[in-house]
Amino acid sequence: MADQSRRILTERRGPILIVTINRPEAKNAFDSESSIAMSAAMDLLDAEDELFVGVITGAGGNFSAGADLKAAARGGPRVQLERGGFGMMKRPPRKPVIAAVEGYAVGGGLEMCLACDLIVAARDAKLGLPEVRHNVVALGGGLFRLPRRMPYHIVMELALTGAFKDVEFFRQYGLINRVAEPGKALEEAIALAQSLLVNGPTALAASKEIIFQSLNWQDGEGWEKQMPIAMKALDSEDRREGLKAFAEKRKPVWKGR
Repeated sequence: MADQSRRILTERRGPILIVTINRPEAKNAFDSESSIAMSAAMDLLDAEDELFVGVITGAGGNFSAGADLKAAARGGPRVQLERGGFGMMKRPPRKPVIAAVEGYAVGGGLEMCLACDLIVAARDAKLGLPEVRHNVVALGGGLFRLPRRMPYHIVMELALTGAFKDVEFFRQYGLINRVAEPGKALEEAIALAQSLLVNGPTALAASKEIIFQSLNWQDGEGWEKQMPIAMKALDSEDRREGLKAFAEKRKPVWKGR
Protein backbone atom coordinates (compact mmCIF):
# COMPACT_ATOMS: atom_id res chain seq x y z
CA MET A 1 0.00 0.00 0.00
CA ALA A 2 1.18 3.49 -0.78
CA ASP A 3 1.47 5.96 2.08
CA GLN A 4 -0.84 8.99 1.83
CA SER A 5 0.28 10.44 5.22
CA ARG A 6 -0.96 7.07 6.61
CA ARG A 7 -4.42 8.58 7.06
CA ILE A 8 -5.43 7.44 3.59
CA LEU A 9 -4.03 4.23 2.11
CA THR A 10 -4.18 3.23 -1.54
CA GLU A 11 -3.85 -0.20 -3.10
CA ARG A 12 -3.99 -1.14 -6.77
CA ARG A 13 -5.72 -4.36 -7.73
CA GLY A 14 -5.29 -4.30 -11.46
CA PRO A 15 -7.50 -1.46 -12.76
CA ILE A 16 -9.25 -1.05 -9.36
CA LEU A 17 -7.92 1.50 -6.84
CA ILE A 18 -8.84 0.62 -3.25
CA VAL A 19 -8.74 3.65 -0.95
CA THR A 20 -8.82 3.02 2.80
CA ILE A 21 -9.61 5.70 5.38
CA ASN A 22 -7.07 4.81 8.05
CA ARG A 23 -7.92 6.51 11.35
CA PRO A 24 -9.61 3.64 13.19
CA GLU A 25 -8.77 5.23 16.56
CA ALA A 26 -11.08 8.12 15.57
CA LYS A 27 -13.66 5.94 13.77
CA ASN A 28 -12.10 7.28 10.55
CA ALA A 29 -13.18 10.85 11.23
CA PHE A 30 -11.62 13.40 8.88
CA ASP A 31 -9.20 16.14 9.84
CA SER A 32 -7.42 18.47 7.41
CA GLU A 33 -4.59 16.05 6.74
CA SER A 34 -7.07 13.28 5.93
CA SER A 35 -8.89 15.52 3.45
CA ILE A 36 -5.65 16.49 1.71
CA ALA A 37 -4.62 12.83 1.44
CA MET A 38 -8.04 11.79 0.11
CA SER A 39 -7.88 14.53 -2.51
CA ALA A 40 -4.51 13.17 -3.62
CA ALA A 41 -5.96 9.65 -3.87
CA MET A 42 -8.85 10.91 -6.01
CA ASP A 43 -6.37 12.79 -8.22
CA LEU A 44 -4.45 9.54 -8.64
CA LEU A 45 -7.59 7.70 -9.73
CA ASP A 46 -8.38 10.37 -12.31
CA ALA A 47 -4.80 10.72 -13.57
CA GLU A 48 -3.87 7.10 -14.25
CA ASP A 49 -5.26 5.64 -17.47
CA GLU A 50 -4.70 2.15 -16.08
CA LEU A 51 -7.14 2.76 -13.20
CA PHE A 52 -10.80 2.37 -14.17
CA VAL A 53 -12.78 2.20 -10.90
CA GLY A 54 -12.26 3.29 -7.28
CA VAL A 55 -13.47 1.64 -4.06
CA ILE A 56 -13.47 3.58 -0.78
CA THR A 57 -13.58 1.75 2.54
CA GLY A 58 -12.64 2.36 6.17
CA ALA A 59 -10.21 0.60 8.50
CA GLY A 60 -11.17 -0.95 11.81
CA GLY A 61 -14.82 -1.78 11.16
CA ASN A 62 -16.21 1.68 10.39
CA PHE A 63 -16.55 3.65 7.19
CA SER A 64 -16.34 7.16 8.68
CA ALA A 65 -17.83 9.04 11.63
CA GLY A 66 -17.61 12.27 9.60
CA ALA A 67 -15.65 15.35 10.57
CA ASP A 68 -13.22 15.17 13.47
CA LEU A 69 -15.10 17.41 15.92
CA LYS A 70 -12.23 17.33 18.41
CA ALA A 71 -9.90 18.72 15.76
CA ALA A 72 -12.54 21.30 14.82
CA ALA A 73 -12.89 22.35 18.47
CA ARG A 74 -9.15 23.06 18.63
CA GLY A 75 -9.67 25.66 15.91
CA GLY A 76 -7.09 26.67 13.35
CA PRO A 77 -7.45 27.36 9.64
CA ARG A 78 -9.72 25.10 7.60
CA VAL A 79 -8.18 23.61 4.49
CA GLN A 80 -9.82 24.67 1.22
CA LEU A 81 -9.58 22.04 -1.49
CA GLU A 82 -10.72 22.18 -5.10
CA ARG A 83 -12.51 18.88 -4.61
CA GLY A 84 -14.25 20.21 -1.51
CA GLY A 85 -14.72 18.65 1.92
CA PHE A 86 -13.05 15.34 2.72
CA GLY A 87 -11.12 15.74 -0.53
CA MET A 88 -14.00 14.65 -2.77
CA MET A 89 -17.46 15.86 -1.76
CA LYS A 90 -17.76 18.78 -4.16
CA ARG A 91 -15.85 17.31 -7.11
CA PRO A 92 -15.63 13.51 -6.99
CA PRO A 93 -13.44 11.71 -9.52
CA ARG A 94 -14.71 11.51 -13.09
CA LYS A 95 -14.35 7.72 -12.86
CA PRO A 96 -16.86 5.50 -11.01
CA VAL A 97 -16.35 5.17 -7.24
CA ILE A 98 -17.95 2.57 -4.96
CA ALA A 99 -18.39 3.08 -1.19
CA ALA A 100 -17.86 -0.10 0.87
CA VAL A 101 -19.56 0.60 4.20
CA GLU A 102 -19.04 -1.23 7.48
CA GLY A 103 -20.10 0.09 10.87
CA TYR A 104 -20.90 3.79 10.93
CA ALA A 105 -21.18 6.11 7.92
CA VAL A 106 -22.60 9.17 9.59
CA GLY A 107 -22.38 12.93 9.08
CA GLY A 108 -19.64 13.53 6.55
CA GLY A 109 -19.27 9.77 6.28
CA LEU A 110 -22.75 9.51 4.77
CA GLU A 111 -22.08 12.59 2.64
CA MET A 112 -18.97 10.89 1.29
CA CYS A 113 -21.13 7.90 0.32
CA LEU A 114 -23.44 10.31 -1.50
CA ALA A 115 -20.43 11.61 -3.45
CA CYS A 116 -19.76 8.03 -4.59
CA ASP A 117 -21.64 6.42 -7.48
CA LEU A 118 -22.51 3.05 -5.95
CA ILE A 119 -22.90 2.02 -2.30
CA VAL A 120 -22.32 -1.44 -0.83
CA ALA A 121 -23.16 -1.68 2.88
CA ALA A 122 -22.89 -4.39 5.50
CA ARG A 123 -26.25 -5.52 6.84
CA ASP A 124 -25.52 -4.12 10.32
CA ALA A 125 -24.16 -0.72 9.18
CA LYS A 126 -25.66 2.53 10.47
CA LEU A 127 -26.05 5.74 8.46
CA GLY A 128 -27.33 9.20 9.32
CA LEU A 129 -26.81 12.96 9.52
CA PRO A 130 -26.33 13.77 13.23
CA GLU A 131 -24.85 17.25 12.74
CA VAL A 132 -27.80 19.09 14.32
CA ARG A 133 -27.07 17.33 17.62
CA HIS A 134 -23.94 19.48 17.86
CA ASN A 135 -25.54 22.59 16.34
CA VAL A 136 -23.58 21.92 13.18
CA VAL A 137 -25.02 22.04 9.64
CA ALA A 138 -24.33 19.21 7.16
CA LEU A 139 -22.47 21.15 4.48
CA GLY A 140 -20.94 18.20 2.60
CA GLY A 141 -23.79 17.90 0.13
CA GLY A 142 -26.14 15.78 2.20
CA LEU A 143 -28.85 18.41 2.51
CA PHE A 144 -29.25 18.79 -1.25
CA ARG A 145 -28.11 15.39 -2.56
CA LEU A 146 -30.36 13.33 -0.29
CA PRO A 147 -33.60 15.12 -1.35
CA ARG A 148 -32.78 14.19 -4.96
CA ARG A 149 -32.60 10.52 -4.02
CA MET A 150 -35.12 10.06 -1.21
CA PRO A 151 -38.59 11.47 -0.38
CA TYR A 152 -38.69 15.00 1.04
CA HIS A 153 -40.28 14.19 4.39
CA ILE A 154 -37.98 11.23 5.03
CA VAL A 155 -34.94 13.42 4.40
CA MET A 156 -36.38 16.07 6.71
CA GLU A 157 -36.73 13.50 9.47
CA LEU A 158 -33.13 12.36 9.01
CA ALA A 159 -31.74 15.90 8.95
CA LEU A 160 -33.86 17.34 11.78
CA THR A 161 -33.73 14.43 14.23
CA GLY A 162 -30.10 13.46 13.56
CA ALA A 163 -31.14 9.82 14.02
CA PHE A 164 -29.11 6.89 12.76
CA LYS A 165 -30.93 4.41 10.53
CA ASP A 166 -30.10 0.89 9.48
CA VAL A 167 -29.26 -0.31 5.99
CA GLU A 168 -32.73 -1.69 5.24
CA PHE A 169 -34.21 1.74 5.89
CA PHE A 170 -32.00 3.29 3.21
CA ARG A 171 -32.25 0.33 0.87
CA GLN A 172 -36.02 0.64 0.57
CA TYR A 173 -35.52 4.12 -0.88
CA GLY A 174 -32.89 2.94 -3.38
CA LEU A 175 -29.82 4.46 -1.72
CA ILE A 176 -27.98 1.14 -1.28
CA ASN A 177 -26.95 -0.96 -4.30
CA ARG A 178 -25.80 -4.12 -2.52
CA VAL A 179 -26.16 -5.45 1.03
CA ALA A 180 -23.31 -7.59 2.33
CA GLU A 181 -22.87 -9.73 5.38
CA PRO A 182 -20.96 -8.01 8.22
CA GLY A 183 -17.26 -7.85 7.41
CA LYS A 184 -17.86 -8.54 3.70
CA ALA A 185 -18.67 -5.07 2.35
CA LEU A 186 -15.24 -4.55 0.76
CA GLU A 187 -15.29 -8.01 -0.80
CA GLU A 188 -18.74 -7.34 -2.27
CA ALA A 189 -17.71 -3.87 -3.48
CA ILE A 190 -14.66 -5.31 -5.26
CA ALA A 191 -16.89 -7.92 -6.92
CA LEU A 192 -19.20 -5.12 -8.06
CA ALA A 193 -16.19 -3.15 -9.35
CA GLN A 194 -14.97 -6.21 -11.25
CA SER A 195 -18.38 -6.57 -12.89
CA LEU A 196 -17.84 -3.11 -14.40
CA LEU A 197 -14.48 -4.01 -15.91
CA VAL A 198 -15.95 -5.89 -18.87
CA ASN A 199 -17.13 -2.47 -20.10
CA GLY A 200 -15.07 0.18 -21.83
CA PRO A 201 -13.31 2.33 -19.21
CA THR A 202 -13.55 5.61 -21.10
CA ALA A 203 -17.27 4.97 -21.64
CA LEU A 204 -17.67 4.19 -17.93
CA ALA A 205 -16.03 7.51 -17.04
CA ALA A 206 -18.07 9.45 -19.60
CA SER A 207 -21.35 7.86 -18.53
CA LYS A 208 -20.65 8.59 -14.87
CA GLU A 209 -19.67 12.19 -15.65
CA ILE A 210 -22.77 12.89 -17.74
CA ILE A 211 -25.05 11.59 -14.98
CA PHE A 212 -23.13 13.62 -12.38
CA GLN A 213 -23.18 16.82 -14.41
CA SER A 214 -26.77 16.39 -15.60
CA LEU A 215 -28.08 17.21 -12.14
CA ASN A 216 -27.09 20.81 -12.91
CA TRP A 217 -28.61 20.86 -16.40
CA GLN A 218 -32.01 21.82 -17.65
CA ASP A 219 -33.50 19.17 -19.93
CA GLY A 220 -32.74 21.10 -23.11
CA GLU A 221 -29.08 21.61 -22.15
CA GLY A 222 -28.33 17.92 -21.74
CA TRP A 223 -28.20 17.15 -25.45
CA GLU A 224 -25.47 19.71 -26.04
CA LYS A 225 -23.50 19.45 -22.80
CA GLN A 226 -23.17 15.68 -22.84
CA MET A 227 -21.25 15.66 -26.13
CA PRO A 228 -17.87 17.12 -25.05
CA ILE A 229 -17.79 14.62 -22.19
CA ALA A 230 -18.83 11.69 -24.37
CA MET A 231 -16.30 12.49 -27.10
CA LYS A 232 -13.38 11.39 -24.94
CA ALA A 233 -14.87 7.90 -25.00
CA LEU A 234 -16.11 8.04 -28.59
CA ASP A 235 -12.70 9.17 -29.89
CA SER A 236 -10.70 6.75 -27.72
CA GLU A 237 -8.54 3.75 -28.49
CA ASP A 238 -10.88 1.76 -26.26
CA ARG A 239 -13.87 2.46 -28.52
CA ARG A 240 -11.94 1.26 -31.55
CA GLU A 241 -10.82 -1.80 -29.60
CA GLY A 242 -14.39 -2.48 -28.44
CA LEU A 243 -15.74 -2.43 -31.99
CA LYS A 244 -12.83 -4.50 -33.31
CA ALA A 245 -13.24 -7.10 -30.54
CA PHE A 246 -16.95 -7.35 -31.28
CA ALA A 247 -16.25 -7.93 -34.97
CA GLU A 248 -13.59 -10.52 -34.12
CA LYS A 249 -15.81 -12.22 -31.49
CA ARG A 250 -13.29 -11.89 -28.68
CA LYS A 251 -13.05 -10.11 -25.36
CA PRO A 252 -11.73 -6.54 -25.65
CA VAL A 253 -8.41 -5.56 -24.07
CA TRP A 254 -9.01 -2.18 -22.47
CA LYS A 255 -6.27 0.43 -22.13
CA GLY A 256 -8.14 3.26 -20.41
CA ARG A 257 -7.36 5.70 -23.22
